[in-house]
Amino acid sequence: MNRSASQAQARDDRLKRLAENIDALVEKDAGSVRRSREIAALRRDAIAELYGICFDFVSAVNGLLSRGEVVLDPPEFSEGAFDEHAANMIQINVRGRILQVEFKTTAELVSTEDFRVPYTLEGFVRAFNQDLLDKDIIEEQLIFYTLEKKGRMWRFFDARTYRSGPFDQGYLIALMEQLI
Repeated sequence: MNRSASQAQARDDRLKRLAENIDALVEKDAGSVRRSREIAALRRDAIAELYGICFDFVSAVNGLLSRGEVVLDPPEFSEGAFDEHAANMIQINVRGRILQVEFKTTAELVSTEDFRVPYTLEGFVRAFNQDLLDKDIIEEQLIFYTLEKKGRMWRFFDARTYRSGPFDQGYLIALMEQLI
């Protein structure tokens, strides 16, 4: 009898722990859903920021031109055009001198696989013109939307030189100067 009562008590204790663990899953799952929504909103804001950097650059250059035009594609930002499951592109074209900014979400919500600072969006900046294409050369650097302790920002990373810095108008000016 004693053994039977002991087994029943052990079973009841296990059932109680199982119920507590199941209840804890509800909170854990709610936290995961909340984190996914936060990262999705962060990604949307980051994409708008990336487009804004490119748009401001093109607008600033076009404002100073007396002839010619820098073309931004797409010409307007549309949050709905962003495909979370594929590569997305912004292109800046100056008479066949092209900067392509390609970006996509990371497989995980946050990654450190290709860059030491945690990031949630990744991609490439490609710079080329006809002379470079004739030599089978396309300049390419990595870009990341990083989640740094001091703030969030778009960064470029040159894998050849290990140089890194903010993806901003100064960076776009330097790339375009190389193509002109």
